[in-house]
Amino acid sequence: MSAALIGIDWGTSSARAWRFDVQGRILAEHTAPLGVQRVEDGRFRYALKSLLGGEAPEGVPLLACGMIGSRQGWLEAPYVDCPAGFAAIAGGLVRVAEMGLAIVPGLKYRDAEGVPDVMRGEETQIFGALDDPAGRQLVVLPGTHSKWALVEGSRIERFATFMTGELYAVLCEHSILGRLAVAGADAAAFERGIGASLRPGAVLSHDLFSARTLALTGELAPEGVADYLSGLLLGAEVAAALGWVERNGACGLDATLVGAAALCARYDRALAIAGLAARSGPGDAAARGLWRIARHAGMVR
Repeated sequence: MSAALIGIDWGTSSARAWRFDVQGRILAEHTAPLGVQRVEDGRFRYALKSLLGGEAPEGVPLLACGMIGSRQGWLEAPYVDCPAGFAAIAGGLVRVAEMGLAIVPGLKYRDAEGVPDVMRGEETQIFGALDDPAGRQLVVLPGTHSKWALVEGSRIERFATFMTGELYAVLCEHSILGRLAVAGADAAAFERGIGASLRPGAVLSHDLFSARTLALTGELAPEGVADYLSGLLLGAEVAAALGWVERNGACGLDATLVGAAALCARYDRALAIAGLAARSGPGDAAARGLWRIARHAGMVR
């Protein structure tokens, strides 16, 4: 069966491509370690050929999202201001000359103080995760830079970024806190860390040191240090994000979690401890989002 669209989620370290039929069903999928940081000397055309296993089929449109549209990517796709729906995204597509490739723009939002926040790639996942375009929805995308987004009527109204994943990596690999940790898993330590950060008056820069002192005094096993630290950071994110949700008049909304299953499971537990219900979004949100954007852009019928 011939392809009607090739969609690509092209990130920092890897790229994933899908071939869709005329009804948006996935015919084939391929992943390769060809993220923008791994493409040398701007050889994106050759990286694309490698990802697809050959030249793109003639006449088949290509649509890519993610860091491929950043300043370090193939061609920069300027950010579109929020609130933004399918029409704004379609209007912001950037075309790569002679390639039949369009790149999805990222989104930009300014908070009440005028400070900008950005996303690139997550907007496509959000559009792919929406099953009911009516009403207001809260979408949470765990990751290196976690995103919390408020969506209404298929428009991303606003969002906030939390660098929880990157902070965890930095603290484990480059701080004194990681020196006492050994490989292992400890669910109780993880929940203990979440509870500590959710308590009234919690101060993360103070509480982080307890990952060391509890281990030094034998009150936290070495196998639990990493999970406890993870819990502290995730609990702090949830506490701050719930405050953001409240300030934006969105209390009472359940959260839709979109991302890797293992990471979403940790967020689900943290949200439950904080008293917020959550559900899992589709595992193929990026693919679904690319197909929907392509349809609204008139790239497929």
